[in-house]
Amino acid sequence: MGINPIQHLSHNDPIDALVAAHRPGHGLARAFYSDPAIFERDMERVFHRHWHCLAHESVIPNPGDFELFKIGNEAIILSRGADGTIHAMLNVCRHRGAEVCTKPKGNAKFFVCPYHAWTYSNDGSLRAARLMPKDFDRSAHGLKKIHVRVASGLVFISFAEKPLDFDPIEQALRASCGQYGWGEAKVAHRETYAIDSNWKLAVENYVECYHCGPAHPEYSQTHALEQPLEMIEKLNAAMEARTCALGVEVVSGNHWQNSAGGQEAIHTFRYALYDGVSTGSQDGSPVAPLMGRFTAYDGGVTSIHLGGTTFLVCYADHGMIYRFIPKTVDSCEMELIWLVRGDAEEGRDYDFDKLTWLWKVTTEEDKKIIEHTARGVASRFFEPGPIAPMEHNELRYINWYLDEISRP
Repeated sequence: MGINPIQHLSHNDPIDALVAAHRPGHGLARAFYSDPAIFERDMERVFHRHWHCLAHESVIPNPGDFELFKIGNEAIILSRGADGTIHAMLNVCRHRGAEVCTKPKGNAKFFVCPYHAWTYSNDGSLRAARLMPKDFDRSAHGLKKIHVRVASGLVFISFAEKPLDFDPIEQALRASCGQYGWGEAKVAHRETYAIDSNWKLAVENYVECYHCGPAHPEYSQTHALEQPLEMIEKLNAAMEARTCALGVEVVSGNHWQNSAGGQEAIHTFRYALYDGVSTGSQDGSPVAPLMGRFTAYDGGVTSIHLGGTTFLVCYADHGMIYRFIPKTVDSCEMELIWLVRGDAEEGRDYDFDKLTWLWKVTTEEDKKIIEHTARGVASRFFEPGPIAPMEHNELRYINWYLDEISRP
């Protein structure tokens, strides 16, 4: 990829000066997690530039269904129109800016602004603006819309005026989570974890498994990723052979790249569960009906990192969506979404507690260690240490991040 953030920098800009002072091979300096100006740049150059997964489309299955999502200071209405089309609109009235959608979710043909009763269809078009002049152009005052795409059942949005090319992302998802039937899946559970830390500490924690052995004994009993990659090559090869024997091809590929060329960052990789383990559960036993093209368990996991804030985990019998959501400079949220086969019924086909146990336990542990780190990083004496070999994905993420915020 050849990332070199230095070439874009202005010596007069204090944030650019911090990027220039970054020590290669080390973690980020304290200011990257605590400076409000850097947080604002994060929103502008990371969150407003890249694609983000909001939800699985099954959360708004019927015409008129809507749900409200928040990223930083922006609120997005995700709705399904009468013709089934999904729309993403900013929750800002085109008159005086009041929020037009005041409920977190529901079903509505119209959104009526509580301030002056301007009325919008659920596709964002302005239908009524009471007592406005006859020459008022309603068609020019619909809710502002942002780009939305659906791929393998996942709804993505982009705030960018010209979004990054989504077609390669759609192809990559079809060749990975598409093989697991995510397009026909449904949401079994969603849970949001409030984290008292800058969003980057949460993402950095997610992308490395150097901490898995010490911090996640439950995960490490079943997932071979808790070891260095060179030590699990045979396990991974055996997994791929089992997947192939099932007639399933899950395409891996490392396309983690900066956005300078108009492309999104995505990396799909696979790794083995330990011998005798079927899926991500407390004891490795199956927890739900097999999904997609899988007719048996291959003992593997497919992991997808996408756009800097979206992370996907595919097992043969269920899926996980991890969303990282910035709130303020020192707070964020992680939303976890559990997917199962579309016709699976709780209590008949899966047990809720068994399905959700592993990632609930793991995420509660993550919340603790992220917040431990946030409190330590807040010290004026904090000095970033070297990135360990098992943190190669974190090193890549840091370099990518620095490049993104250094480019206007």
